[in-house]
Amino acid sequence: MSTSTRPLVIRFGRVGDTLLLQPLLRRLHARYGEPCTLLAAGRYAIDLYHDQPDVADVMALRAHHRPLLLSPEQWRVVCVLRRMRDVPVYVCEPQARALERIRLLLRLAGIPDSHCVFLDDVPPGEDGHWIEYLLRLADMTPPAFRDRFAQVTQTTSAVPTFHVGVADRAACSQWLVERGLAGHPLVLLQPANKRTIRRGGVREASDDDKSWPTENWVRVILAIRAQMPQARVLLCGSPAEHRYLETIRTTVARPGVDVIAKELPLPRLKALLAVAHSMISVDTGPAHIAAAMGCPLVVMFGAVSPKHWRPRAHHADAVRVLGGPPLSTRVDAIAPEAVIDAWLSLPSREREAALCGRDER
Repeated sequence: MSTSTRPLVIRFGRVGDTLLLQPLLRRLHARYGEPCTLLAAGRYAIDLYHDQPDVADVMALRAHHRPLLLSPEQWRVVCVLRRMRDVPVYVCEPQARALERIRLLLRLAGIPDSHCVFLDDVPPGEDGHWIEYLLRLADMTPPAFRDRFAQVTQTTSAVPTFHVGVADRAACSQWLVERGLAGHPLVLLQPANKRTIRRGGVREASDDDKSWPTENWVRVILAIRAQMPQARVLLCGSPAEHRYLETIRTTVARPGVDVIAKELPLPRLKALLAVAHSMISVDTGPAHIAAAMGCPLVVMFGAVSPKHWRPRAHHADAVRVLGGPPLSTRVDAIAPEAVIDAWLSLPSREREAALCGRDER
């Protein structure tokens, strides 16, 4: 068996799913003494974990749903995995279709089941947070490694933590200058989620439990501008959501509101959230990034329970959660006044940074 015990972690999720792996990666790094290798889906995994101390390397599949015979990319991953047949493997995938593909890749690479633990091996908790579920997986040991690591336990933080590199900070600062945003408090809004846009346009609100009416976003923006006239309100999202966000901006019809969806690669979003005044978001990946970057946050939930998916910050006071079961199952049940009041109650960025400075890793 190889002397290297660098853990391999596999998850084919979206941005938020991939971000929530961070406490597990930290725990495994501490247990095995080596940073992890991450096999994920999507370029965002590379952008998210670049220069992060708990991850040594990221393999990102761009088209993991393609049939294996038609995917040179997946065969290349199999070749890499063949060189990792003697490391502990942690499969964090809950989706049956993706899990079937992962098991096939592992089998083709010759990685035995005795080197693996799977999320469905973990006994279900009592309505706990998803991160706690992942950490219970991190505390398990594949059978082939139990003689050396079964008794190795570590207590590490259950809050995702990310670092922004010097180059990304500098690039973001330059962008802020070029955009005329430098020196202004920045309030970020994330109105869309993965279901907002479908082929042909915006999904019907009745078919999206996280859809919040445009007029509600307008009322919130006007309240922010009235409270902080010097602030700039930035409407965030993916390039595909640009037109949808433009309808909000044009309805506001006030200066100081910008759509930046076409200018927001993940490294810039992380750097922006590291300096922003605050964020208001529906329940989606960027909300989790905001909490991880210490950005004071208001997040609105639809049908998914905050008990399982609440964004975690180093101080719970920095995150205000609205909606979600059992209170409601749709974001449009949340009144704009409730969002405005929650935003006004957020701690200042300076206070949050001072509190976080007292925390240990």
